[in-house]
Order: sequence, then structure tokens, then C-alpha cells
Amino acid sequence: MSIQLRPAAVAGMFYPDSPSRLSREIAAMLADAAGKAEECPKAIIVPHAGYVYSGPIAASAFATLASRRHAIHRVVLLGPTHRVAVRGLALPDCDAFATPLGSVPIDRPAAEAILDLPQVVVSGPAHRQEHSLEVEIPFLQVVLAEFSLLPIAVGEASPDAVAEVLDRLWGGHETLIVISSDLSHYLPYEDARQIDAGTAGQIGKLDPMINHYQACGATPVNGLLLAARKHGLQVRQLDLRNSGDTAGDRLQVVGYGAFAFFEANPGAQRHVH
Repeated sequence: MSIQLRPAAVAGMFYPDSPSRLSREIAAMLADAAGKAEECPKAIIVPHAGYVYSGPIAASAFATLASRRHAIHRVVLLGPTHRVAVRGLALPDCDAFATPLGSVPIDRPAAEAILDLPQVVVSGPAHRQEHSLEVEIPFLQVVLAEFSLLPIAVGEASPDAVAEVLDRLWGGHETLIVISSDLSHYLPYEDARQIDAGTAGQIGKLDPMINHYQACGATPVNGLLLAARKHGLQVRQLDLRNSGDTAGDRLQVVGYGAFAFFEANPGAQRHVH
């Protein structure tokens, strides 16, 4: 039986399409990333712009996973839809996601664990050109060993609906949750810094009232904040910058933040049912 692949849609645009160059760039960003944590987070929030803009910020979160390279076997990846309108949370209709670094299998047991929820749908079109999920996968391929993936494109949904899905998939040490979101969009540099600092403060307080003016991925971010409250996670801000700090001008910038969520009692485990 043939495997249905979702091919890379933004390789050569958001990140290099050469496997060797892509690996080198990611390795360099990970090596430069500050604030590597001794313990590994349960969840991270990372940006999803082109690597030249937000790659270093994302790397600060992905670098925290190094100590559990062989321990994490499932990644639950949520990001907002940019191209196709979706009501609910959309699973892909393929068997694997491909990047220049190879393919990652879809975690079928995890998908089946949430298919009975009314907010969960299956939509190939929602995933076909979506960059918010794809750009995180090469980082995961470099920093982790062998893992399966559950990519979820988040459309029109409540934070509670997202939190319910995350709770169903929470698992134990084998499961990592990744939320993909940029922060403010196209504001002057100083305005963006002020708004993004406020958003970072809300994330730090697990305040699930972030709006889409503050973050394009506000819905999955708020869902994670609700779940983090329930599970007693503690937040650490790893980086907070914008495109004016990395590779763009300062007239209109996009904000980027990296956050890690740690379990207060990392010995506790619960498995996907």
C-alpha cells in the first residue's frame, strides 16, 4: 500500500530547500540559541516566519529539547490556518509530512483518540499550503531522533475546544506539544515591542485572553494556556524579538516570542487513550 505524503509547500521560500544547507542553518541556530534549559519542557510556543526572520527565536525553544532527543516519540503540533478557512481543528488526510530532511509519519493512534470530538475534522486542503506547521518540522527533525507527528490546523474554535483536544493528547514524557504562532503584525518597531511585551506577560500569567491582534495563533495559544493551568505547568520566556531585530526594517515589523512550559511534577505521566 502506497504512503500518501504531504509534500513540503514552502521549502525554498521560508527555509532552504537544500537538505545540507537546511541542516547546517538549523544546527547553527540551535548552537547559538541562548537559555538552554536543563530540564525539557512539556510544551513550547514558537514563531513561524521565514527562518531569516524568526528562526533564531524558534531555535531558543527547540534547543531546550536536546536532553530528551531519544525520549520524545510523539509531537502534537498546532498552528493557525492562513490560507483555507476551517471550522474547528483540522487533521490532515495524509500518512506523513515531507520536508527536505525526509518524511515524518502521522501518529494514527493520536489522531484516532480525538476523532470523536465534535470540533475535530479532517481536511487535506487546510494543510496543503499551510506554512505555520511545516516550518517547525525541520527543527524537530534535527533536534529529535525518531518521532511521529500529529499536525493540527486550527481554524474557528474556542480556546476551550483546543484545550479539550490537548488534554486528550497530553500523554507523558513521550509527548511534546508545540504551538506555532507569531505575535503582533506590521506595527512600527516600538509599538510592536510594547504590545508583544504585554502579550508575553499574559502568557507568563497563563492568561487565556490573548486576541488575534496580539498573535495570529491566539486560538491555539489560549488553548494551551488553559491546558497549562489545568496541568500546573510553569512558563519560562526564552526570547522576545521582532523582524526589526533580525532581518527587516523597523517601519512595519512582526513580533516573535519563544516560551517553554515545564511540569511542576515531571514524574507524573498520563498516556494517550
